[in-house]
Amino acid sequence: MGLILGKITVETPKYEAIAVTDDYEIRKYPPSVIAEVTYSAADFKSGKDGGFTILASYIGAIGEPKNAKPEKIAMTAPVITKTASEKIAMTAPVVTKNEGGGEMVTMAFILPSKYAKAEDAPKPVDERVVIREEGEKKYGVTRFSGVARDDVVAEKVEKLSKCLERDGYKIAGDFLLARYNPPWTLPPLRTNDVMIPVE
Repeated sequence: MGLILGKITVETPKYEAIAVTDDYEIRKYPPSVIAEVTYSAADFKSGKDGGFTILASYIGAIGEPKNAKPEKIAMTAPVITKTASEKIAMTAPVVTKNEGGGEMVTMAFILPSKYAKAEDAPKPVDERVVIREEGEKKYGVTRFSGVARDDVVAEKVEKLSKCLERDGYKIAGDFLLARYNPPWTLPPLRTNDVMIPVE
């Protein structure tokens, strides 16, 4: 019932709020270990979320864990989607990024904090799953509720970008969309962040 009502009961990344304004927060996230998979952007847009299924299978959220131990790995939040016009390094939680002019999408899960290094995480059985370390990052972040439709996200990104530039922050890459709730959560009770990396 809690998941339908928007209660977040899984581990979320710890961060330090460096600055808080009426429009956004500046957050510093520590290093993390992520599991990621890249697949067709056409599949992603058509609702065939193969990336999520592959990663959920790796951690054991769907059936037996598909990793070498096999070890069940706790799910974390948020799921992050990244859209980029060029190939760039990925960051943070469950993450999706769109690469190469919209041809491919990369989705990633941030693994629980007990995995301090990539080699600490169980080795994936599926070779499409890549485990890697992500260094410390700083983001300008704005939070919103509801369904994270493309038009809503675009509006949030534009406003956040303008606010960050107005206040003297240098944008250091493409935005992330962080979604904290499963799709069956009631839309008004969903938690989403738009995150833009800053120097």
